[in-house]
Amino acid sequence: MSRTVIRGGLVITASDEMHADVLIEDGRVVALAATGTPTAESWTAERTIDAAGKYVIPGGVDAHTHMELPFGGTFASDTFETGTRAAAWGGTTTIVDFAVQSVGHSLREGLDAWNAKADGQCAIDYAFHMIVSDVNQDTLKEMDLLVQEGVTSFKQFMAYPGVFYSDDGQILRAMQRSAENGGLIMMHAENGIAIDVLVEQALARGETDPRFHGEVRKALLEAEATHRAIKLAQVAGAPLYVVHVSAQEAVAELARARDEGLNVFGETCPQYLFLSTDNLAEPDFEGSKYVCSTPLRPKEHQAALWRGLRTNDLQVVSTDHCPFCFVGQKELGRGDFSKIPNGLPGVENRMDLLHQAVVDGHLSRRRWIEIACATPARMFGLYPKKGTIAPGADADIVIYDPHAEQVMSVETQHMNVDYSAYEGKRVTGRVESVLSRGEPVITEREFTGRAGHGVYTPRSTCQYLL
Repeated sequence: MSRTVIRGGLVITASDEMHADVLIEDGRVVALAATGTPTAESWTAERTIDAAGKYVIPGGVDAHTHMELPFGGTFASDTFETGTRAAAWGGTTTIVDFAVQSVGHSLREGLDAWNAKADGQCAIDYAFHMIVSDVNQDTLKEMDLLVQEGVTSFKQFMAYPGVFYSDDGQILRAMQRSAENGGLIMMHAENGIAIDVLVEQALARGETDPRFHGEVRKALLEAEATHRAIKLAQVAGAPLYVVHVSAQEAVAELARARDEGLNVFGETCPQYLFLSTDNLAEPDFEGSKYVCSTPLRPKEHQAALWRGLRTNDLQVVSTDHCPFCFVGQKELGRGDFSKIPNGLPGVENRMDLLHQAVVDGHLSRRRWIEIACATPARMFGLYPKKGTIAPGADADIVIYDPHAEQVMSVETQHMNVDYSAYEGKRVTGRVESVLSRGEPVITEREFTGRAGHGVYTPRSTCQYLL
């Protein structure tokens, strides 16, 4: 039996803060006791971690990543090995990635392909959502089987006609099925049919620079699609989770639905909280580094996103980590913004950026842990195994130095991409050590993990429903 004690830190979960020691046995938390009490002092262990002056927090749960995703004629530049290692460096100990069903193929084929990519490669634990690109009777039956196996969420796209797009009828059928089998539909809410018209018109006018990517993917078309998805879910009697919410008008749609008592949830991402259309407009094609969908919005949208996180109209911050290198990948769109691969790197930056939000007064410490650890675990059926520090939970624990300062840079990051979306940004707070199921993955700023430590983790259904 291997035992570890973490001593003297401030343990922060979504519900509590206390100066406590944490006892770990065989990969799980077995007890917490106030620091200095006879109970805590009596614990002995092979490994003792001194956390005095530090935070002891649950490992982050990033419920939206895309490792090795094929997109726009290329592939996301992080593999499951490099991406999960970078996640660990950033204090994330579980990712939920997306297996992809291709049109004309089964869900099972897509899931098997993604299992093969990840198997034996991950430094931290992982699970899968299923992207549903081809709704038919066979697909609907397979959804039932996948829920039983622990793949309990299904992503659909109102954008990308000809690639991932589902029409309203296909969306309704999948929602009706999820209402029966307990699955959760995740929606990319943008009106892709209308956006394609605007893209065509912009290019015809010679508007080819990256900034036009943001101008054609209008906030109103995100709000319209969000509204439509909510109404379809209401018709189906199904819960709905809207991914990467970027616009204040879309937040308003979610808030309205939640005020009506509907099981409607929203996720935003650090890029929408910290970056803006100013980045898309950077000269010399540098703006291409910031092309993602939904797109970055003007800065005035950020206040609504922060407010939504405080009022719980937005429940989760994930990254939508989907990195493409500037050289050779983003450059595919020189002269035509519609050919720039959509996606940003961020799996390593999320916990630090959200801690900076605590420093800046946007969030409380417990809310930081709630939106980055506990709620994503509850939303996607991983709680209390993941997302908290409590007896019985996996010992996925981060020792976090709230006083260390760092400057984010491509020079110091571990993601497999040739730029940082936050180059030069100074933040307060840094991961010092990380345990995954009790095993040291980062030890005092050294990587001590290994590919293959991370295991596939089946999930129960959503634990966050009203």
